[in-house]
Amino acid sequence: MAYYGIAMLLPVPKSSSLFLTPQNSMAPDFSAAPARSATDSRRRDLVFVVNPKGANGRTGKDWKNLLPYLRSRLGNDCNISESFTSGPCHAIDITREAIRQGADAVIAVGGDGTLHEVTNGFFWGGKPVPCEDPEVSHTTALGLIPLGTGSDFARTLNWKNNPEDAIERIAKGQRSRIDIGVIRGEDGEYHYFNNVADIHLTAKAGYYASKYKRFGNLCYVIGALQAFFGHQNQDLKIKVNEGEWEVYSQVTALCIGNAKFFGGGMKITPNADPRSGNFEVVTLQDFKWYHFIRYLHRLYNGTHLSVKNVSSVSAQTLEIEEVSGNSNIYVQSDGEFLGFLPRKFCILPASIEMII
Repeated sequence: MAYYGIAMLLPVPKSSSLFLTPQNSMAPDFSAAPARSATDSRRRDLVFVVNPKGANGRTGKDWKNLLPYLRSRLGNDCNISESFTSGPCHAIDITREAIRQGADAVIAVGGDGTLHEVTNGFFWGGKPVPCEDPEVSHTTALGLIPLGTGSDFARTLNWKNNPEDAIERIAKGQRSRIDIGVIRGEDGEYHYFNNVADIHLTAKAGYYASKYKRFGNLCYVIGALQAFFGHQNQDLKIKVNEGEWEVYSQVTALCIGNAKFFGGGMKITPNADPRSGNFEVVTLQDFKWYHFIRYLHRLYNGTHLSVKNVSSVSAQTLEIEEVSGNSNIYVQSDGEFLGFLPRKFCILPASIEMII
């Protein structure tokens, strides 16, 4: 098995014809794939993508402590490759190279940010990355060992933040297809997310929170407080499922959920399921700062959909534009700042196999 720590950075071509839609995505398959049979003696090639600087360096230390157990549990049946990221987007390049070489699985070791980059590595130019080895018949699966500041995607799957449990899942090798969201902006580039994309106040809060990650989950509180200063609700034009444009007045935040949680445990899109083939889109309108204080417990336990000025809709595609045209509405996905509106969002049903 090749070592994937050095991967070539490849530019993503910009072509409007490559944008994937639910109609031309692979058909959903929500059943779990069986684990390898006892007669299958082939050693699985596993690539572990580790962000050693995650959680203020704790991820690297935890990984070092976990590695002996991982090798003892998986070493007899698997070829284990470690690959440490050296900066932003490195995990994307590592993942693409691993898939091209036919890895059985690429496993993100870290928080939601590392998982987000590894997920983006499964695609290139609007299409899934292909294996270049003609003798390889299997597909590369996505795996996760949560060792970071946030583990919101793991919460949706009801996984404990326990790395030894994650290693047991990897050892069993059970797979299930999950949906992935894709975002496209005016520059024609594609960006993928497995958790939640959000717009306006919450995205601005996430942008500021990223500057305070050294404070752990407290960074989300600090980011939210900073985002409130100077915030103004905005009218947005929204098109759902290729329908007619509608104006949503005084939008405070809009969240597009492939999964349920974001921001360190806030159950913002409580009905989202990454195996449903749909987003849950939750819109908060005309909220003031004191509304967030009043309903904070509801936002965390997922009961906020009954609150006044909160709405939810199921969607496969979504287009969002500003009414004012000021180009200052923040957009993020899985906690990563992507820029500003306009954007188009689309669900890719059952587009990645994940180790469950």
